[in-house]
Amino acid sequence: MMAEPVPEQRAHTDAELDAAIAQLSEPGRLREAQELVARAAPSLQRVLAAAITEGGWFDAAHEQAVREASGETDDEVRLRAVRTLLAEETRLGMLVGVAVGFELSRSLSRTQNEQEQEE
Repeated sequence: MMAEPVPEQRAHTDAELDAAIAQLSEPGRLREAQELVARAAPSLQRVLAAAITEGGWFDAAHEQAVREASGETDDEVRLRAVRTLLAEETRLGMLVGVAVGFELSRSLSRTQNEQEQEE
């Protein structure tokens, strides 16, 4: 028997997103997710690295920025450039990581729905 495709989820309103994000700050709320991510970290790291590479995020321009930041002769300028580069990389990793997480969630939901339909 052929499983029906999982219907696409509707777009969420800004208010719904704000409420969901606020819930994430509740104590202990992320514990289960953190445990899941810790178990899946090596695999997720490979997916994240592939997504960043495919997106061209760490290409020649990035390498040039690293060389420029580390090559600064003025300590304060070098420190500021390295901090800026680290902050940009962190934001990028978070954004790509969230995209990977969304897609992982959708994939798991599809798998669960397919299993339920087979039963």
